[in-house]
Amino acid sequence: MVCNGERAMVMLLDGPGDPGGHAVDPGADGWSDGYLLASGRHDEYPDEDTVPLDRALRLVRHLLDTGAPPPDAPWSVDR
Repeated sequence: MVCNGERAMVMLLDGPGDPGGHAVDPGADGWSDGYLLASGRHDEYPDEDTVPLDRALRLVRHLLDTGAPPPDAPWSVDR
């Protein structure tokens, strides 16, 4: 998960180099910036490829508990 304080990019990878998948917010409009990556790079993403922070925290909790996204969460597979 990468967060800018309001929205978050939530990804699930099978291992290094795996493109994995990520949570989406279908219909969200615009772009958000301020995502600070571990490399020090600042990224921006379309809002439809991120989710509001409260939803992101619920998704991460579910991912940690089960290893899979919640069945009701819109998800994009990037493989």
